[in-house]
Amino acid sequence: MTPSMSDFAAALAYEDLPEPLLAVLRRSFADTLGVAAIGSTTEMSRLARKGALAVFGAGGAGPARMLMDGRSVSPAGAAMAGAFTVDSIDAHDGNSHNKGHAGSAIFPALLAVADALRADGAEITGRDFAAWLALAYEVSYRAGQVQHATCADYHTSGAWTAVGVAAACARMLGCNAAEIRHAAGIGEYHGPRSQMMRCIDFPTMVRDGVGWGAPSGVTAAYLAREGFTGAPALTCEGAEAAPFWADLGAVWRTVEDTHYKAYPCCRWAHPSIDAVADLMRRHDLTHEQIASVTIRTFHNATRLAGHEPRTLDDLTYAIAFPVAAMIVRGHMGAGELTPETLDDPDILRISRATELIDDPEMTRISVGKRWAQVTLVATDGREFADAPRTPRGDPDAPLSDAEMAVKFHAFADPVLGHERAARTADLAGRFDSLDSGDFTELLDLCLTDINRP
Repeated sequence: MTPSMSDFAAALAYEDLPEPLLAVLRRSFADTLGVAAIGSTTEMSRLARKGALAVFGAGGAGPARMLMDGRSVSPAGAAMAGAFTVDSIDAHDGNSHNKGHAGSAIFPALLAVADALRADGAEITGRDFAAWLALAYEVSYRAGQVQHATCADYHTSGAWTAVGVAAACARMLGCNAAEIRHAAGIGEYHGPRSQMMRCIDFPTMVRDGVGWGAPSGVTAAYLAREGFTGAPALTCEGAEAAPFWADLGAVWRTVEDTHYKAYPCCRWAHPSIDAVADLMRRHDLTHEQIASVTIRTFHNATRLAGHEPRTLDDLTYAIAFPVAAMIVRGHMGAGELTPETLDDPDILRISRATELIDDPEMTRISVGKRWAQVTLVATDGREFADAPRTPRGDPDAPLSDAEMAVKFHAFADPVLGHERAARTADLAGRFDSLDSGDFTELLDLCLTDINRP
């Protein structure tokens, strides 16, 4: 008999976690911290941390330090600031079936509550944190799949991560199954049902909603611990939800569905970026030889467009410009996330000459996958067509450990310094083996100041 979500959450132990799941959690830990490091340099992160200091005092829950900052606010405030920090650079882990991201909400929220518990004298080991992470991911992914199957609108990741964060944080706070059930219901009810396509059409700092999904889940957990009621969470219970929970405990969606990003922009652009990288290399082309680009892809992706982005938010939700950056520079990474890049005349020339075609067949097959087909047209009239493809980084086409390490250090080293970045990656990559002393060191590396004004 399939356990209820709340019974599963109350009973889950480290010993229940299979090695493939632990491998995903280790990879996501380091990957998220690399994104957080570079994210902490953005204006979006600075404003979120400033806002948290203004409105989220520590209170009775105890102080929690903000991610890559060191200043203390409440756990909900630290979760909000941290989630916005990670989400400010769109390079964190995701789930194509859910059309969104979990780690950007989960890590800031659970690190914040762990820090508050530590400040209150709790000794937390890596094994403890692994069980909480596994719970947060699994509940978030399943709740998200229910939501996408039962809601007409396309809501941001904040809507369903609020449920997973609530359940996991309630478990962290020592809640029983009944209280965890109420926490999930509170988190779902008050989580942000924000419209994802609004931010695609009008890119701003609101991003993927995790900046409110994370604190909504944290707040729900503390409310439930005090006896506040809110069950049921309709994404966890009822006839419509049942099929998505039937194999809970037997199958780990976290293992099957988590992907990683090679580039710091919306994943809908990634198959096209991969395609032009291959075409340019395979045919020994230079950007001066490219006259135009045609991209056939699914409907929602064509709404990214982004031929002349003026802000980092515009660039995040673009296809034409990141593709052009890859053609001109041979990479699309941290170095392209600068105001100067937005004015690069060579990139702008190709970006303006890029056509996005809404292809019904690409839309039909882009369920759980993101498809695109790219054709380059040279100045001499030759055409170079790539086969339709999905992005690297999916579970069936994973990025290598070496690629993940290069990405981490490209993001983290300029901000943290190589020594601190290397120690952070080392501890995060084996976090579940850490005793309470070493795990406290990892918390400090995540949550202390990085000498930034």
